[in-house]
Amino acid sequence: MAEQHTIIVAIVTRKPENLQGGGAPVFIVEDEEALQKTAMTLEKIMDAAAQEINTETIVLVAR
Repeated sequence: MAEQHTIIVAIVTRKPENLQGGGAPVFIVEDEEALQKTAMTLEKIMDAAAQEINTETIVLVAR
């Protein structure tokens, strides 16, 4: 069976101080509404899947 690799293509967060490292673009937003709206828009643009890590951070992964 072939190995599957998940690639994080973007991160949307309200708490940038909780992030470490790099490699994916980070979009910093002010509130919950902006978090959801930005993630939804990026999900469509990037043809990615949005996964909520917690109430402050959503990651978008390549499909």
